[in-house]
Amino acid sequence: MIDLRPKILDVYIVKKFILTFFVALLLIIGIIIIFDISEHIDDFVSKQAPLKGIIFDFYLNLIPYYMNMFSPLFVFITVIFFTSKMAANTEIVAILSCGISFHRMMVPYIFSALLIFGVSLSLNHYVIPKANAKRIAFEYKYIKDSNANYDRNTHYQIAPGEFAYVESFSNWNNTAYKFTLETIEDNRLKTKISAETAVWDSTFAGWRLKKYFIREYSEGLEDKIRSGAQLDTVINLTIADFKRNKKTVTTLDKKNLDEFIRTQEMRGDASVQQTLIERHTRTALPFSAFILTIMGVALSSKKKRSGIGWNIAVGIALAFTYILFLRFSEMFVFTGTMSPAVALWMPNVIYAVIAAVLYKIAPK
Repeated sequence: MIDLRPKILDVYIVKKFILTFFVALLLIIGIIIIFDISEHIDDFVSKQAPLKGIIFDFYLNLIPYYMNMFSPLFVFITVIFFTSKMAANTEIVAILSCGISFHRMMVPYIFSALLIFGVSLSLNHYVIPKANAKRIAFEYKYIKDSNANYDRNTHYQIAPGEFAYVESFSNWNNTAYKFTLETIEDNRLKTKISAETAVWDSTFAGWRLKKYFIREYSEGLEDKIRSGAQLDTVINLTIADFKRNKKTVTTLDKKNLDEFIRTQEMRGDASVQQTLIERHTRTALPFSAFILTIMGVALSSKKKRSGIGWNIAVGIALAFTYILFLRFSEMFVFTGTMSPAVALWMPNVIYAVIAAVLYKIAPK
């Protein structure tokens, strides 16, 4: 049975792991921000973005996003770097010679991975969504054009048996064009409302239909048709539904994201796949800290004559292939080959098997 009581060795490894990880991460984030400033400086100047907004609304909220994005890469590089250095200095040989087993030596590594996992999971589900909301709002105001049109040919089930269709929506004047609202009961079309335009009116939180036609389908041969110049209606559809895009889901915390998924599934919204990918990625990516830590120790715990350069090169290559595999697995979701849960967790499962094999053959 492994003795899990804290030892000086545990503090030593945890301190090296966490300190190296965050220093490396902050350094690369600093470099990325410098390049980002040079890329967006013209937008900031031309649109007169305030310095306070640039620092606190944009870049301060960009840091958690980059920290989470690069955390798998730097977990691996960190483990490879300082473990290879320990092996080169014959520290690992000394540790094992003192009667501490290889399995016991892994305890502080796993504990450090657990800390990073907890921080990353909290960032993903609660901190980053709020930061993204401020950052994206700043982007639309000072970097991107916020008056662009959004999705075309939008279909929504806004309630059981109630379906809405919009050919296009303009964010500039909050107007939906070629609006249709259909009510279906017992697999039969009951009513159909068509309008040239539907303009959002915030005074009553509803839509103002212009040049509308209402057709009521009876079970007999006669149908009732009414028309008019203008009609106000309130339905379970707002302008926020049209303004949502791929970035919108990144601004929702765990509770709101789960609620949004339920709404999308009820409506038959095709973009629910993107939302499910976001939900599973938020957990699958932090979990990789355990897998990459085990792989890193297994690869770098043996002293090599060539030094630590080869270990770092292998570590970077494996980390990049993992991240690439994680992004590539999203394609299986959009092609309908796999469910989001299977596709997003598949890289973790495969690399967990690789980590187990490497750990088993690692010199102990």
